[in-house]
Amino acid sequence: MGFGFREFGLTAFYLVLGLLLLLGGAEFLVKGAAGLATRLGVSPFLIGLTLVGFGTSSPELVASLEGALQGYPGIALGNVVGSNIANILLILGISGLVFPLVCDRDALKRDGTMMLIAAAALIAACLTGVLSREAGFLFLAGLALYLIYTYRADKRGMDGGGALHAAEAEFVTSGRSLGVALELGMAAGGLVALVCGASLLVDSAVEIAAGLGISDSVIGLTLVAVGTSLPELATSVLAAFRRKADIAIGNVIGSNIFNVLGIAGVVAVVKPISVPADIASFDIWVMAAASVLFMVFAWTGARVGRVEALLLLAGYGAYLAFLLR
Repeated sequence: MGFGFREFGLTAFYLVLGLLLLLGGAEFLVKGAAGLATRLGVSPFLIGLTLVGFGTSSPELVASLEGALQGYPGIALGNVVGSNIANILLILGISGLVFPLVCDRDALKRDGTMMLIAAAALIAACLTGVLSREAGFLFLAGLALYLIYTYRADKRGMDGGGALHAAEAEFVTSGRSLGVALELGMAAGGLVALVCGASLLVDSAVEIAAGLGISDSVIGLTLVAVGTSLPELATSVLAAFRRKADIAIGNVIGSNIFNVLGIAGVVAVVKPISVPADIASFDIWVMAAASVLFMVFAWTGARVGRVEALLLLAGYGAYLAFLLR
């Protein structure tokens, strides 16, 4: 099956429209929900830990759910795995070129370790061949325990994570009150935009995959994954420009944790999916390698400098070349 010029142009238009709706929807949802949570007396570090992390990962959630419900497991799971790979190799690579990234070692030790544990849990589930409902419940339980532990640790000042999560909330919301009605409207409008954007993105991606003769796994790992990672890209690059490197790194680590435990967990509970063989045999291992490589860079020097950033970007380029060869 091929593309006519008109068909390709229309599909590309819907694809771009879907991406814009996802990006705008995530932005409105985070700002609106965070503003409402502040009014209810929720602490800044809890907002940064939960709403900001979930909000920037919301495009991945709705796109993966849409892919699973439409019967495209390659998009549903490929989006999660591909987003985690892109978060580290592409987004941290670009952010590190803008300004060297340095993160608090204590926060990195706790949240970075959790990121590795989440990656290992996803690999274990994928090797069974099915992302089952039981695995989904375990992922969600693990996320709940992580949030509870982190909240208690941050509240007691046990490590540097509390300040980081509070800074994330202030960075995203700009510390301004927008009014109850506007915040409610932004949150509701963001949800609607996310759902509509995900539907357009998945439908367009499936048409492009069919037109180019590639699998839904490849399109999920690349086009859909990068598209749904745009909020993380915008947040991390902007943080790097503002010399807030800890937020750029914390945003990526938090997103990777939510992607696996939250998004893959919800998808598996709603609709268990079979794991595509190509993802199980290759891509989950790339995700694991990227996670470990990042931890080595950040832990040995507590930074991702421009040399490390170039290595991350080169790694992502090689990964894309392999997929699209």
